[in-house]
Amino acid sequence: MIENGPATGRPGVAMRTAFVAGQRLAGWVERFEASHGAVHMAELDAGLQLSASDGAAALLQPPWPADGRPGKGADPVARMAALAAQSRSLGLVLIRRGGYAVAAVREGRVVVSKTGTRHVQSRTAAGGWSQQRFARRRANQADALVEAVAGHASRIFQGQAIEYIAPGGDRTLTDLVLGEPVLKEYGQLPRLAFMDVPDPRADVLKKAAADFCAIRVVVSDPPGS
Repeated sequence: MIENGPATGRPGVAMRTAFVAGQRLAGWVERFEASHGAVHMAELDAGLQLSASDGAAALLQPPWPADGRPGKGADPVARMAALAAQSRSLGLVLIRRGGYAVAAVREGRVVVSKTGTRHVQSRTAAGGWSQQRFARRRANQADALVEAVAGHASRIFQGQAIEYIAPGGDRTLTDLVLGEPVLKEYGQLPRLAFMDVPDPRADVLKKAAADFCAIRVVVSDPPGS
């Protein structure tokens, strides 16, 4: 059964997030139903809500909006899988205090990228002049990191026909990078859902590239499990 309606919250229920490639979505839904019983589907603004007979639930969210290119299929799962399988060009900006990674991505694979480490010190509990000097040093380090990453991103994105920006890591630093004048053209592009990632390294970048092009699945277990 498919209907339109509001999402229902489940306070106190633990949730986990997984990323499922479009070509694997039908199999994932079949296994979810086999494990939790008959599934009721509801197409919501937030995504496709699956509610199983044992109380388990899953919210399926496409990696990007249809933007006039909806997925085709006989049912919502097939249409979402088809949408996720479309080829879109993403500009990844992953940044934390311990490092960064920027990349052009297509079909879940890195086309061209730049990763690096630039340390920004953590906050200190020290007081007085020492704390003020430390705060200025930390701010200068963050400013240098933001400026450097924006410059790398500008060079990486050029000539790649970027359609969406895929941000991750530290929200504040990411916003600062995308607000740099050198990225004005790209900072105005639509942004995909923010992704929490550890300090960006080559393996983190590779996984993020695949996950940004996959369906985000937020699963909540049955009550009492």
